[in-house]
Amino acid sequence: MNTKKMEWILRIAVAGEFLGHGMFALQGKTSWFVYFKPFGITNPETIVKLLVLVGAVDLLLALLVLIRPMRIAILWMAVWGLFTAMLRWPIGPDPVWDFLERWANWGAPLVLFMMLGGWSGSVREWFKPKPKVLYN
Repeated sequence: MNTKKMEWILRIAVAGEFLGHGMFALQGKTSWFVYFKPFGITNPETIVKLLVLVGAVDLLLALLVLIRPMRIAILWMAVWGLFTAMLRWPIGPDPVWDFLERWANWGAPLVLFMMLGGWSGSVREWFKPKPKVLYN
């Protein structure tokens, strides 16, 4: 198997996910407002401001994973993907299938994190871009 190609497929897939979600967030997708309710955030203006912030971060991460992937950012993408999937169920109003459907939102970044070295090395190394020579 060509692990370099697999890495690029995952990088593009993860970037696409975060690009798409980031654009929805920047547009203030009203169907997402319900996911703020469990945290006591119900003011639409506040939600839109938070969505703009989330959208900007998602877009930045989408670019970063393509241009200069860092394990810490990719791990954040996995954690964020799991958190937002969990907003559907059991925290949120949606059935369990909405949660299960989003497993790739955290699974793909987690696999990419592991491909780039995972938990190895110091946390300081997680902030460095991936090494030029990763595969033998």
